[in-house]
Amino acid sequence: MPSAGVEKTFEERFTLPAVESVDDTPEEIRRKQERVRELCRERNAILLAHHYQRAEVQEVADVVADSLKLSQAAAKTGADVIAFCGVHFMAETAAILLPDRIVLLPDLRAGCSLAASLTAEELREWKARVPGAVVVAYINTSAAVKAQSDYCCTSANAAKVVSAIPADRPILFVPDQFLAKVVARQTGRANIIAYPGYCHVHKTIRPEQVVDMLKEHPDAELLLHPECGCVSSCMAKAMDGTLPADRTFFLSTEGMLRHIGESPASEFAVGTELGILHQLNKKFPKKTFHPVNPHAVCAFMKTITLDKVIRSLETLTPRVRVPEDIARQAKGAIDRMLDLA
Repeated sequence: MPSAGVEKTFEERFTLPAVESVDDTPEEIRRKQERVRELCRERNAILLAHHYQRAEVQEVADVVADSLKLSQAAAKTGADVIAFCGVHFMAETAAILLPDRIVLLPDLRAGCSLAASLTAEELREWKARVPGAVVVAYINTSAAVKAQSDYCCTSANAAKVVSAIPADRPILFVPDQFLAKVVARQTGRANIIAYPGYCHVHKTIRPEQVVDMLKEHPDAELLLHPECGCVSSCMAKAMDGTLPADRTFFLSTEGMLRHIGESPASEFAVGTELGILHQLNKKFPKKTFHPVNPHAVCAFMKTITLDKVIRSLETLTPRVRVPEDIARQAKGAIDRMLDLA
């Protein structure tokens, strides 16, 4: 049975798209952004963008947030069209919550390596080995996997979701092994069985990079996304004093923004995908941010460009749909996530 600490390679399950170079001038960017806004008005559309999107896409979005807040925004919108500038599982979630609306994903190549690490069939087989276990699925999963799950969660509310489950019930936590370790620590639960999946980008954020970063910037607060491959090591280092426990935090992207806004610190080492730096520098211009891994770029997130957003809104394609039977089953797990937000 897969468990936390088991190494498995999933790279053969996905193909990374090439990151397209966009050489638009500032004036061309402004013109395209105005065209996006014009199309959103015409289509009664809302544009939702994840923190890891290109800066020029974030700037034209109605909402820029993490997976949880984007799901909440999708659930509440009165728009006829939801243009999702994120990755496929995010658009699927919106389509499940709003089956009567048009949900667009401007580039269908925007997949997710973490979601690719677990199929619905693999989850069914795993569930059969642990009868009576509660399945908690990270939102970075396909609709088919969500349909086999009891709860969904995001990195922002995973601990809250797990804490709501009776302590005597074993939990199958899928598919991110690193987030599972953080949740186990936060909740004090020893009966979390973790699937060995991972995000190919966050896995590359290594303990030695963290140590080197804090040597170079000893006064910085350390903010690490729970998907990072260094979480187990960094949790241990924080406990033994190798890392400063009072300045080491495991946070979702939205949690990072909230923490920085409340922290008196002026310098931060940030361990997550580089797209978040745009929002950090925009919201906190007087603070300094150092990426723990300066090469942590998600090619899937970067597939979406302003040109593709414009084309998508003009043609109302590509549209993301979820089969009715899968959507019906998955919605229960998503609703439980939103109820515990």
